[in-house]
Amino acid sequence: MRLLILPLSIAALLVTPAISLASDSTANTTVVSIPMSAVADTSSAVPLTLEQAWQLAEHGNARLRQVQAQLSTVQGELSDARSLLWNNPKLTGERVRREVPQTGMSAENRREWSTGIEQTFELAGQQSYRRKATEQQLQALDALIEDTRREIRAEVEQRFVQVLSLQERILTERQSLKIIEDTASSVKKRVAAGEDSRLDGNLASVEAVRASNQIGVLEEQLIQARTELVQTLQLPGNGLLRVVGTLSAPTPTYTLETLLSSATNRPLLRALDYREQAAKSRLALERATRYPDLTVGVTTGREGATSARERLTSLTVSLPLPLFRNNAGGIGRAATELSQAQIERETSARNTASSVTSLWQKLQSLTLRVNALQQSVLPALEENQRLSVKSLQSGEIGLFQLLVVNRQVLDGRRDLIDAQTEWRLTRLSLHLTAGWNEASTSR
Repeated sequence: MRLLILPLSIAALLVTPAISLASDSTANTTVVSIPMSAVADTSSAVPLTLEQAWQLAEHGNARLRQVQAQLSTVQGELSDARSLLWNNPKLTGERVRREVPQTGMSAENRREWSTGIEQTFELAGQQSYRRKATEQQLQALDALIEDTRREIRAEVEQRFVQVLSLQERILTERQSLKIIEDTASSVKKRVAAGEDSRLDGNLASVEAVRASNQIGVLEEQLIQARTELVQTLQLPGNGLLRVVGTLSAPTPTYTLETLLSSATNRPLLRALDYREQAAKSRLALERATRYPDLTVGVTTGREGATSARERLTSLTVSLPLPLFRNNAGGIGRAATELSQAQIERETSARNTASSVTSLWQKLQSLTLRVNALQQSVLPALEENQRLSVKSLQSGEIGLFQLLVVNRQVLDGRRDLIDAQTEWRLTRLSLHLTAGWNEASTSR
């Protein structure tokens, strides 16, 4: 039994008072049962990091477990293919009670018996082709499991980034709402004192309501995004999780040429390559099956009268004549399977190269956008916001000008969060498509 060992931070997230471990004998794993209260209460839940989400998904994702379940079938076929002979020996036995008429006497009862063994031998190397095909099929399944695991990790990270992006948006909107509410309170006092018009008061109140409404919309989207993350992690119920992290990531150190080289060894392409090799071996097996199998048998027995019983030993050899059926159907199906495997591999290889190039170009463009927003646009907008607040207090500008500046700052922060989110998702798609494993490369 393989135990699921979680870091202390995950254990704290799923903690008490009732975490149960149920052993699954079929999957050879330990299933973590999480109480509903530990998931639903996001205010008291321990924050969930991306690494913890990956671990939860890999041990609970149904799609990965379904692919891993295919190992039993392929390993069983490989065990059969690696046996000494493909055909089992055939043991025969015969016992005969014979009545022999006697002239002027009663019939003589004779009990005769014979026993033998037969073995069928393949003469065209079918056993070697069969072993190669099953071994390559197992290698293809191993690569497919690795690719499925990478896809699940990418899906988890995508859901995680979407939740994180919405959390950042809500935080930004609340900061903006705080400024608007403070401004509206100040304007309300000025209106009461007759220093500002009712128009300014109404404008400030409407802007505050609009900002509050925008936060409500984002919170609804956040609930949906968190629910999708919980479903991806295969956690019980519809509880919501809090995630922690940052939208920024280390600057990539690879080049386009490095990614294209890595893409040739992508797990999916390796799985398709092994499938093609297995299809070639199965085609060779079907072609070799046209040759007849040789059956050799040895039989021994006793026959004759009791007083003169004879012991007989015979050797039999049989060989079918391939006159009418030459396994044309099996050869045709194997040839079709090989053609389909070749087409799928070639298409995937071409699409992978073009997708890597396209995603690389998109990532470079997003990098420039994020840098421009972080280094040039937002600092200038935030400085304008500070200056406008001081100018409003000194009476140099009106409320409308302040709201315009606040709106520009909010839009700039939104643009940065959206650009960072898109950059992170594009980087994720690029790594998945190119089969890039940054952790193993750094090690």
